[in-house]
Amino acid sequence: MWCRRDVDTALVRATTEHLIPRIKGGPSWTENEVVACGRCNRDRGHVSPAEWLDQCELLGMSPNRPLVVARLESLQRRIERDGGQWRARPYLKGQLRRLRKAVAR
Repeated sequence: MWCRRDVDTALVRATTEHLIPRIKGGPSWTENEVVACGRCNRDRGHVSPAEWLDQCELLGMSPNRPLVVARLESLQRRIERDGGQWRARPYLKGQLRRLRKAVAR
């Protein structure tokens, strides 16, 4: 997702990354999960998706920005359909606003 290295090789371990961190109310739903290498997952910690995308690009990586937006939009649709996730809603809305603005440029 972030560095685009091949995962599940002998050298690069695949992990499940929560786009909206669980500490921010992000659910453990497939719409909120992506595959990331262990290093990116560990280094990101609880940094927001928008901020982490910017940091990755500054480090010379080529993160998949449109895919992050698509996954967050999918999460938003599921929350609208199924309800709940009150802590995650404002965080998700802010991230989408910031990322859509960046993609539009």
